[in-house]
Amino acid sequence: MDYKVNLKPTSLIDPRTKLLLLFVISVYVLGGTGGEKMKVFYWILVFIPVLLLLSDRRWKLFLISVLVYGCSFVAQNLLQGDLTALQSVLALTVYVFVKFLPAVFMARYIMATTKASEFIAAGKKMHLPDAILIPISVIFRYFPTIREEYGSIRDAMKMRGIFMGGGKASQMVEYRLVPLLADSTLIGEELSAAALCRGLEVGVERTCIWQVKMRFLDHVLIGFCILTIFWSIFGGLFYDPI
Repeated sequence: MDYKVNLKPTSLIDPRTKLLLLFVISVYVLGGTGGEKMKVFYWILVFIPVLLLLSDRRWKLFLISVLVYGCSFVAQNLLQGDLTALQSVLALTVYVFVKFLPAVFMARYIMATTKASEFIAAGKKMHLPDAILIPISVIFRYFPTIREEYGSIRDAMKMRGIFMGGGKASQMVEYRLVPLLADSTLIGEELSAAALCRGLEVGVERTCIWQVKMRFLDHVLIGFCILTIFWSIFGGLFYDPI
């Protein structure tokens, strides 16, 4: 007897749309491409990751992003005018931090809402080679595994009375950071071996139970990304700075 199992996507948008958004946000928000004529697109791109977290009911990440955004923008507005040397360094740090935030939250959204197998299915539809798909599939499993490993190390250190408030801050850094760094290499090797054991390097067509397809919201976001790129290239012909 044949059984057909089709898993629905884990979020409202396709993995291909997520990657396109990450690319566009990195270029036009983090990179600042386009200058003043991209101001409207800039602010829309800034808040797209926050709205996606809200739409997918990622309440914790949504609240964290709103809090971090708010504190960063307030700090940026306060650090203006005549500043001391220390304040100037702090203002520059906050400015760079604000630039990085949208891309960081978009990447966090991708990691939180995309399964490795779902991404591989989308990558196959994009005809990406295995040389790209295998490392990315390892990355999707790498960070959650690192987080779990850090939680285990933290619990073990607490059982031994090593924590920030216990007057052993230096030992906390040593006994948590060093094991985590050592485990990071081993985890990467183990995940790579696991991916190879699953036959990802064979180079033949494989079946997939994920339903990967574009929907209405995907077309809207892709259209916006295309419009953003078009405006950055040809917007100077229509933009009249005041």
